[in-house]
Amino acid sequence: MKAIWLENKIARLRDDLPVPTIGAGEALIKVNLAGVCSTDLEMVKGYYPFTGVMGHEFTGMVEEAPDAPEWLGKRVAGEINIVCGKCEACCNGRSTHCANRQTLGIHNYDGVFAEYVRLPIANLHAVPDALADEQAVFTELVAAALEVTEQVHLQPTDRVVVVGAGRLGLLIAQALKLTGCDLTVVVRRPEPARLLDAWGIRSAYATELQDKEADVVVEVTGSAQGFATSRRLVRPRGRVVLKSTFAGDVSVDLSSLVVDEVTLTGSRCGPFAPALRLMEAGAIQTQPLITATYPLEEGLQALEHAARPGTLKVLIKP
Repeated sequence: MKAIWLENKIARLRDDLPVPTIGAGEALIKVNLAGVCSTDLEMVKGYYPFTGVMGHEFTGMVEEAPDAPEWLGKRVAGEINIVCGKCEACCNGRSTHCANRQTLGIHNYDGVFAEYVRLPIANLHAVPDALADEQAVFTELVAAALEVTEQVHLQPTDRVVVVGAGRLGLLIAQALKLTGCDLTVVVRRPEPARLLDAWGIRSAYATELQDKEADVVVEVTGSAQGFATSRRLVRPRGRVVLKSTFAGDVSVDLSSLVVDEVTLTGSRCGPFAPALRLMEAGAIQTQPLITATYPLEEGLQALEHAARPGTLKVLIKP
C-alpha cells in the first residue's frame, strides 16, 4: 500500500508497504480521510523520535474485524492511544497515560497517512450517518478541544482567553463558548477573526488585552512567544492550560509562577463520544476550517501546505 513514511526526520511517500496484519481484538480500517495536525509537523522537526507511517486524525471504513463482526462496514473514528489495560494507570482510570502505551502515528504504532490502518476495536467510535467524512475527520481534534472543559470547571463569570487561533484554537474557542464564559481569542490575522465573529466569539490582538486579567488562559500556539503572552494575561491564582506539543524549549520564570500562585495544566487527548455528538448537533463547526485536500500521492505537498503561516486544516485523501 501507499503511505507517508517518517524516518530520521524525513517524510517520504512509499508505495511498497504491506497492508497491516491485524491481531486479536483488532480491526483493519480503510482510511477515507486523514487530517494533518500540528503535532505531525512537529514530528518532522524531531518533537518525538519516530519511524513509521505518520498521522493520527482520520475517519475510515472497517474492512476486517474477525473478533467483532458487528463492526464490519461501519464508518469509524479511532482513539490514538493503544493501551495495555493492565498497568497501574489503566487500572485506575488513567489509560491515556498507560505505562506501556503506543500512540497512533507518534510512538511505536503506524498511523493513518496510508490506505489502511489497524486499531484495537476498543479504540473505535461509530460515526453518525449525518456526519460527512470532512466533519468526522476532526473527531480527535474536537475531543482534544473538549478536554479543556474536562480539566477546568469554567463558570459563566470566568474571564477566559485562548491564545492562538489556528486549527485547534478555533475548535477550543467553540467548545469554551458552550460554557457561557467571558471568552476572548487572541488572533494575529484577520481571517480567523472573521470566523470567530461569525460564531459570535470575541477576538483581539494580544496588545489590546490588559495584563493579569484572565482567570484562565489556554495556550495553543506551541511557541515561546505564546507562552509569554499567556503568562502576562493570567491573573494571580489563575490557571494556564498548555495545549500544544512542539519541538523546542521555553524559558520560564518559575519564581513568578510561585509568587502569583499560577496553576499550569497540561492537556492532551479528550473524549470522542461528546465530540461526535456536538458535531452532529452543529454545535461545533469544522468545515470552515478546511483549507485544502490532497490525494495521498501528494501527501508531502500537503505537509508543506499545512506548515505555511495562516493555513488552517489540510486533509489527505487516500
